[in-house]
Amino acid sequence: MTYGYSQSLVYANKKANIRTLGVALGRACIDANVSVTYLADKFGVSRMTIYNWFKGDAYPHASYHTRIAKYIDTLKNTK
Repeated sequence: MTYGYSQSLVYANKKANIRTLGVALGRACIDANVSVTYLADKFGVSRMTIYNWFKGDAYPHASYHTRIAKYIDTLKNTK
């Protein structure tokens, strides 16, 4: 199943600072084609929050950092 990300989101993600955890999550999820809805459910946040993390417009709360880092590692190891 393909979820497809808009060109504007992909562009904003590539332009954003990869050193931020939300942007890194975005790149990993875009590459792995993980849906925003799935991530929102997984982390218990809104889809808009996920989009903002991906673009670097908002940053995940510290309470999410460990879970996000583990999820990024999981995505990278499944390639």
